[in-house]
Amino acid sequence: MAKPNIAPQPAGLDGRIYCDYSRLVRLQSQINTFSLLPHLKAGSVLSGRHNSLFRGRGLNFEELRHYQLGDDIRNLDWKVTLRTGKPHVRSYTEEKDRNVIICVDQRSQMFFSSTQVMKSVIAAEIAAMCGWRVLKDGDRIGVVIASTDKIYHSKSQRSQHAFMAQLKLLAKANQQLNVDSTNSDKVSFSLWLEQLKRMNLSQSTLVFITDWRDCEEQHLDLLKQFQMHNDVLAVMVNDPLEQTLPDELAKSNWVVGDGQYQLTLDSQEKIASASASLAEQSLLTRQSLTRLMALKSLPFIELDTSGSHISQFQRLVGRQ
Repeated sequence: MAKPNIAPQPAGLDGRIYCDYSRLVRLQSQINTFSLLPHLKAGSVLSGRHNSLFRGRGLNFEELRHYQLGDDIRNLDWKVTLRTGKPHVRSYTEEKDRNVIICVDQRSQMFFSSTQVMKSVIAAEIAAMCGWRVLKDGDRIGVVIASTDKIYHSKSQRSQHAFMAQLKLLAKANQQLNVDSTNSDKVSFSLWLEQLKRMNLSQSTLVFITDWRDCEEQHLDLLKQFQMHNDVLAVMVNDPLEQTLPDELAKSNWVVGDGQYQLTLDSQEKIASASASLAEQSLLTRQSLTRLMALKSLPFIELDTSGSHISQFQRLVGRQ
């Protein structure tokens, strides 16, 4: 007799600090208000069970139009051509399976929040929602997880069982984070992108969920190369304290650090300088990612740590 499908039980963790496997599974119920639709045009087809803009000998007639140089002569509509005296072709749409890779950041810098929810929790939950949406659409899903010590990647499959195994790995990486976590040399943003480059991706959708703090100009150049033959969707997880320092700093001395270095903010000049530096870096990153998304008319998704990241994501992606 087959065993009943029993839903995983919560692990009793504080959901603002850590995510557990059961929470990632239950996020299936939050996926009906958005869709990760394909955007690639004719000649580079996104996979997925959706009507693509691929011009081919598919099953669904799309339009009758004048012949253009380079059109397949097998698509000529001879009756219309003879009747009008001008060559006409019939074009079609095809269904293509979509390959979606979700790249989710669970490195040490993601274990941070000055408000409600850790950036690492937000990234994990959004990754789970995207994965469940892809499976609901009947497409193939793969996950690349950047943890503090290793980059994990899985083969894209149209399998709920395989995806749930990846969610277990994602929850484990999330729960290993703590205030003493440090990243190894094996998980830099450069190596993360190199891992994706070795996968020889084409006609796929790549969803990056990270804070983009260590994304540099050369990384953006490589992402542009990915964008030429794929769709790259950037999701930035931001905390207010990473964009501007609070006014309360002026009333007392603060010491800030990154685990290696410390800076004492004990004067108005230091506070103003640090705040301006944060604002400038955040603005430059946003502008670069916005330009990258514009290449394919994709939205740039920015989420904060206020605890409303699910509704924010549903609204911003649903708007496309």
